[in-house]
Amino acid sequence: MPIEPDDKNWTWVLERTCTDCGFDAAHFPATDVARATEALGPQWRALLADPRARTRPNDHTWSAVEYACHVRDVCRLYLVRLDLMLAQTAPQFENWDQDLTAVAERYDLQDPAEVAAELAGAADMLSARFATVAAGQWARTGTRSDGATFTIDTFARYFLHDPVHHVWDVQQGYAAIG
Repeated sequence: MPIEPDDKNWTWVLERTCTDCGFDAAHFPATDVARATEALGPQWRALLADPRARTRPNDHTWSAVEYACHVRDVCRLYLVRLDLMLAQTAPQFENWDQDLTAVAERYDLQDPAEVAAELAGAADMLSARFATVAAGQWARTGTRSDGATFTIDTFARYFLHDPVHHVWDVQQGYAAIG
């Protein structure tokens, strides 16, 4: 059963703490995003080793493997976008429809162990790239297709909320499944 698309504008997490997962992007140092991104692989590997990884807690919530596929693809997308921000002046990002990707790539049918390995690899690559950002580069900008403009600083902190929030989503789902 398809999940209803998420059309919320989540950029507010840059200004205030997420009331669900508790992540406080406004006070998280962008220079720590590389280290936090590196920790994603082991964290998701543990979540995906759970026998409930393919089970949706209800009809409107993704399973752990679907969330992990999304996070893997977000890491890959952010690597491309970060490279653009570092190489170009104020690049415009192409639109990415995360819900269309989930359906087209059949997130629901992907193997949890393979996804865990792919997510860890994507997170490690993104972490390594964030680690190369020099002090003078954090203010470089890029603009999303909806007009939201980010500096590398805000881009990094906005990114990190996504996997942190989805860990929380999976933990909530596992609690609901029992």
